[in-house]
Amino acid sequence: MVNSLYENDFQLWINSTIQQLKNGEFDSIDLENLIEELTSLGKSEKNALKSNLMILLAHLLKLQVQSDAPETMKISWYNSVIEHRQRVLTHLEDTPSLKNFIPEAMDKAYPQARNLAIKEGKFAALGVRIPGEGEYPLTCPFSIQQILDEDFYG
Repeated sequence: MVNSLYENDFQLWINSTIQQLKNGEFDSIDLENLIEELTSLGKSEKNALKSNLMILLAHLLKLQVQSDAPETMKISWYNSVIEHRQRVLTHLEDTPSLKNFIPEAMDKAYPQARNLAIKEGKFAALGVRIPGEGEYPLTCPFSIQQILDEDFYG
C-alpha cells in the first residue's frame, strides 16, 4: 500500500490541494481527505467558541455567586471575563455563521462552566466563604445578550 501525500507531508498536501483548486484540476484533488479536513476545521471552530464560552460563563458565575469575595480575588475573574468575551466576539466577527451555533454552544458549555466554577470555588482561601453547589444555578442565568455585552459582569 502506497502512502499518500496527505499521510507523508500534510503541509505539502495542503499546498498541492490549493494549487489544484486554483488550476481547476478537480479530478486530481484528494477529495476524501479534503472533506475530512474541512469537516474537522468546522468542528475546531465550534470547539474554540464553546471553550471560550465555558471560561466566560464560569467566571461570570463566580462573580455572581461569590460576590462577597475580596476585590483582589474578583479582579482576575473580571480580567478573564474581558479576555474570553473578546475571544468570543472576535470569533463571531471572523465567522458570523457561528452566531447560529451560540445557543447550542451555551447548552453544552454551561454545565462544564458550572462544574468549573464549583471546583474553583472550593479553592477559596483567606477566610473567604466557599459556596455550596446548590448556589450555582443548574440552568444558565445569563442571556446571550448579557454574555456578549462588554459591560455585563453578572
